[in-house]
Amino acid sequence: MLNKLKENKSKIFIAIVVVIGFTLIRTFERKLFYDPFLGYFNADFHSIPYPPVENLKLFTGLFFRYFLNSALSLWLIYALFQDREIFKFSLLIYSVLLVIFLIAFFIILGYFADGSWLLFYVRRFLIQPILVLLFIPGFYYQLQKTKK
Repeated sequence: MLNKLKENKSKIFIAIVVVIGFTLIRTFERKLFYDPFLGYFNADFHSIPYPPVENLKLFTGLFFRYFLNSALSLWLIYALFQDREIFKFSLLIYSVLLVIFLIAFFIILGYFADGSWLLFYVRRFLIQPILVLLFIPGFYYQLQKTKK
């Protein structure tokens, strides 16, 4: 087991750096990003209307946060698997989902005043590194399956 740790020390180091990066993004989210929904979703958001937003600032904040989380996630995926095809596929998926989630977010925000739960979950995918938690086990499983 100690030999495996020595062999994978760069992967472990990168994983630790990425987790620290995710933690820093979460810790300083109020200072780094404009997001009036941080307080909104901590309150009883079912019975109150959406907070007033500045669309351009909100879009920029969501995009920047998604970009940072995606960059860290892609770095981790590449470090763990060392496979350019997996990296390219992940980059493509992250890019496509960014467009889909941003469009969905602004459609919900603009046209569905009672869609707070839907907005909550779409926003969650934009601001949290959830996708990497899905991709790593999926890619690992796929690689194990192709080895057999």
